Amino acid sequence: MASATDSASTDRHSAQSVYEQIRSRVLRHEIPPSTRINIDALARELQVSSTPIREALRQLQGDKLVVQEPGRGYRTTPILEAAELRELYEFRLLVEPWAAKIAAQDRLQNPGHILDKEVAAITKLIDAKSDIRYELMDHDIRFHDAILSSASNEVLRSAYAQTHCHLHAFRLHPGERTGEHTIDEHRQILTAIRNHEPEVAEKAMRDHLAAAYLRFEAGRGEQSANAGLPGLHPERSVTGASLSL
Repeated sequence: MASATDSASTDRHSAQSVYEQIRSRVLRHEIPPSTRINIDALARELQVSSTPIREALRQLQGDKLVVQEPGRGYRTTPILEAAELRELYEFRLLVEPWAAKIAAQDRLQNPGHILDKEVAAITKLIDAKSDIRYELMDHDIRFHDAILSSASNEVLRSAYAQTHCHLHAFRLHPGERTGEHTIDEHRQILTAIRNHEPEVAEKAMRDHLAAAYLRFEAGRGEQSANAGLPGLHPERSVTGASLSL
């Protein structure tokens, strides 16, 4: 007979599995943006009760992938507009190059070994799959979070986490099938951090974010008005910016 502990563990596993399945559907537009979610229909499709569906939707609301409308249930959020994507990358350019620089300076909490494992794992996956875009998104989340975490600034990390930038960028355009450019840029960041080269790490991160933004622009069939920077107005350029917190 299953114990209460075993039952609770199974319930948590079921809820997490349901969350991951619904998240995948939202990110891949199998549940389109700005669409009302039918909880009963999802429960039937996933062969679960409505309870884990509702738990998953609460998690997805925290991810800003769905919103709860009073009296009308849940609806998927719209995808980012061009201006919102630009603002997201402006924020990332302020935060992440600084974090990479700090990570490279810290010899005690240097995240090089964590980043090395991440890059090795995603590189190995390339040989097994022809399309790793979904897995690359999760790798990207872990890679960048490891760098933010090593900076030991919880205010910045919390603000960054609230953007859910990788999820919303993926919804806008899934990116490269093989992840070749992203992984190569991650290797450059990793090498600079592991070798304790703060300025090199800062520049590598800035270059990576700029290149990533331009890939999104190209994928959406749009061209930045400021070709030298990731969609920033010249007077608002944050290239070379640093944070003093």
